[in-house]
Parts: sequence; C-alpha cells; structure tokens
Amino acid sequence: MVQATVTFICGGARSGKSAYAERLLTHQTTGRLVYIASGVAADEEMKHRIDQHKEDRRHVNWHTLEQPKHLHKVLPFLKPGDLVLWDCLTTWLANEMYEGYEEGAPCVHRSGCLEQKQNQLLHTIKQMTEIVSQLVIVSNEVLDEWPQYEEETEIYRQTIGILHQQIVQHADCAIEMDHGLPIVWKGESS
Repeated sequence: MVQATVTFICGGARSGKSAYAERLLTHQTTGRLVYIASGVAADEEMKHRIDQHKEDRRHVNWHTLEQPKHLHKVLPFLKPGDLVLWDCLTTWLANEMYEGYEEGAPCVHRSGCLEQKQNQLLHTIKQMTEIVSQLVIVSNEVLDEWPQYEEETEIYRQTIGILHQQIVQHADCAIEMDHGLPIVWKGESS
C-alpha cells in the first residue's frame, strides 16, 4: 500500500501558511481537492477569517468538510487519490481541549482526556495517509517563550509542541512560513 505524501506547514499569524498550503495542492493535476476546516466562528474576528478563507477558495473546486473536533469523523468521506488540506491543528486542539466546557468538565481538566485525543489524532492521520495521495497539515507557531503562562495556556503550548514534533517526525516535508516565504526544514516543497 502506498502511503500519502505528508506536508506539515506552520507559521505565525498571517504568515501566508494557508495560502501556500492551498497552492501546493491546487497545482496538482489529478485528485479531488478536500479542505478540512477546523475553525469555529465563535466571535466576529474568527467569522471574518473563516469568510476570508472561503472567499480565497471560491474560484477553486474545493470539497470542504467542516470538522472542528473529532477529526476521525472525516475518514468515511475521503477517497483514494484525494488531495487533503487540514487547516488547522492549533484550532482543532483548542476545540478539543475545551470540549465538555458547557457541562463544566472541559477535556483539559479531565485526567487522560487530552492524551487520548492526541493518540486518536495521530492514529487518524495515519489512517488518512492510507487513503489519500497527499495530506497537508497547517498549524500555527505558538511556541515563543514568555516569562509566565496561565496553566491552561502552558498545557496548550506543551501539547501543540509535542504534536508538532510527532507529526514532523512522520512527515515527508516540514515547512515554516515566515513573512510569506517558505523555509523548508525537512524534505522538499513542490
């Protein structure tokens, strides 16, 4: 069985990572373009960002799957040969961390919950690579050091750092976007 090519792209806010990720896949000549969106329009800024991403993709034939949590639920919708862009890991993690908040028990405060979600995610990514031909994962760079963080922010930083390392370890290509320019840390960009 041929495994998908996996590309990991991270960068700061407004670094051009999503646009670059889209270009990597839209230049392909075969395969259905699938966009997995993890964003939730919880406030006006996020609504504007989501609307802008939709507008940016309007002229290309993307099949969009909105999946803010439980990424494994997209698996039945994927087809062999798909070109998949997941945007983004950091948004997904925030959504998963606070799942259960409404009931007074967010995942971040339940023993073992976050670790279970990490393991499920890595398993889901592996399953995706067994179906699709290319998988591009976008994530934000949020690991800059500050003197002190709130407990939940530190948990988030630590978790995203571990996930970045685990995904990059298995990725064919790892790219950091800086001011719209791709810096290739592993593999080659297309």
